[in-house]
Amino acid sequence: MSAARASGSRWRLRAAQLRAFAVRYAGRADGMIGLVVLVFFGILALAPELFVGPLETATRASAHAFDAPSAQHLFGADDLGRDILNRTVHGARISMTIGLMATVITLVFGVVLGLVAGYSGGMVDNLLMRVADFFLVLPTFVLALILAPVLIEVVGADAEVMGIRATLLVIIVVIGITSWAATARIIRSQTLSLKERMFVDRARVVGVGPGRIILRHILPNVMNLIVANAVLTFASAVLTETTLSFIGLGDPFQPSWGQILNGAQDSGAAGLGAWWVIAPPAVSVVLVILAFTLMGNALDDLLNPKSRVRR
Repeated sequence: MSAARASGSRWRLRAAQLRAFAVRYAGRADGMIGLVVLVFFGILALAPELFVGPLETATRASAHAFDAPSAQHLFGADDLGRDILNRTVHGARISMTIGLMATVITLVFGVVLGLVAGYSGGMVDNLLMRVADFFLVLPTFVLALILAPVLIEVVGADAEVMGIRATLLVIIVVIGITSWAATARIIRSQTLSLKERMFVDRARVVGVGPGRIILRHILPNVMNLIVANAVLTFASAVLTETTLSFIGLGDPFQPSWGQILNGAQDSGAAGLGAWWVIAPPAVSVVLVILAFTLMGNALDDLLNPKSRVRR
């Protein structure tokens, strides 16, 4: 009975902390602006059919080449007569799905290796951090640029894995494995500090194993860094995907924002004055990155005590 009361008390405390955090977050104008923009694009990604036709209509001509914006086609048409509004809305799902999955890979690698390196120390720490330094020294985009075509050639551009085209899956994996090092460094630094705290020493004294200490005592205390870093990593992943697709490494059959911009470049839309082919996906990328950046800054200030002291 006492255990049940203790468990209920912990949940009430967590709920009170969550409500207090929500109130503080609501007081941040930058965080709320970022959240509203992100929710909007999240709805586009989850339910594009609420705003435009199905995906099939985004891949076939419904207007003349380079038709200007009109009542029938609000964002105009591209060189093949495809509706830009339709393609931009469906592009939100592709671009943000790639960003989300790449962020998950980045966080899994970065958090796990950072925790292990920071808690283990010694040779394990040195080895993992030298590998992280290798990835930090190499420009992420250049490394992704090298790996993407190689992996696409190996798996085949038309192959599918779990319903995801191999081209998109390769981009997800490439972004994930080239972006984890900074996260690992941040988590490792915090873990080095936490493992010397008294509550960790007490856990060691009573015989708690390293795995349980990491999961029960250290991981919860680095969650603030993980959350804030995840938001900023998502923004970086969306930008990297857009860049890779823009230079031709994306899936030509999937209307991601980068792929739309790649088509605009190949068709010479800018030289022909067809700004409406370029503006919608470009503005979408900028807004999403800005939203994540605003949210990341707000979360960092709210979750990081040192940031609050500086302010």
